[in-house]
Amino acid sequence: MKASLIPLIACAAFLFGCARTPSRTNEVVTIPARIVPLAPTDSTWDGAPEYLAKLLPQDLVDPRLMKASTPEVRVRSLNNGSDLAFRLEWEDATKNDTPGPARFLDGCGVQIPRKIEANPPDPQMGEAGRPVEIAFWRADWQASLDGRKDTIREIYPNAAVDHYPFEAKPLEPGSAAQKEMETRYAPAQVMGNRRAGPRDSPVEEMVAEGPGTLSPVTGGKPRGAGARTKEGWAVVIARKIPEGLAPNKRTQIAFAVWEGSAEESGSRKMRTGWIPLSMRAAK
Repeated sequence: MKASLIPLIACAAFLFGCARTPSRTNEVVTIPARIVPLAPTDSTWDGAPEYLAKLLPQDLVDPRLMKASTPEVRVRSLNNGSDLAFRLEWEDATKNDTPGPARFLDGCGVQIPRKIEANPPDPQMGEAGRPVEIAFWRADWQASLDGRKDTIREIYPNAAVDHYPFEAKPLEPGSAAQKEMETRYAPAQVMGNRRAGPRDSPVEEMVAEGPGTLSPVTGGKPRGAGARTKEGWAVVIARKIPEGLAPNKRTQIAFAVWEGSAEESGSRKMRTGWIPLSMRAAK
């Protein structure tokens, strides 16, 4: 009786293991979905095929990354006819989401050529006259949206703060004088720094025509969300479907990952070259 159960148990284990293994593709495939969920844990993502993207150190332009860190990122994609979303998952044992001097942050990015053509621009952030569009997620922005306040007390819990001048009792809360004093002590916001202060999205949309040419996209409204997993990070980045991308047409896509514990920032990152991106037609 025991001997006859062994093949059944082995078979059940095999089938269970297969059921948990996502289908793999040799290119990034975006499939149609009624909704495009921003939550990385949404079950809708389970039906999307997965592409395993191998990562390489960015060692082409200064400042270069000479030591490899994150080896790969797993990618799935969904679209609802107007928005295109990607879920990126990678291993990272250390959570780095606190800004500050000598601190480095976890992040990831998705890059797509602005124009769909047979010969794409240089995958190293495009080239002159041939721009690429980049959607970039950062862990500290996510922490802020998850509820961590953008204050010294929150970011440096062991710091001793007596009071902020704009919190002085003679200043009536919400008054013009109080707001003016608050602005005076937030110089980055006064100067128009887009990365300062509270945010309404953990994703920023940018355009580039080569290394060192990044600039923000005016009116860009990328969306996304990130969450810690047992192994590292799972992040969803959503943007508008690139002009010209339709079922049975292809373009190219590239990914990048920054590991804060490896002191990665700016051009010091792990990245891919161009990877084919295709859109599957609705059934």
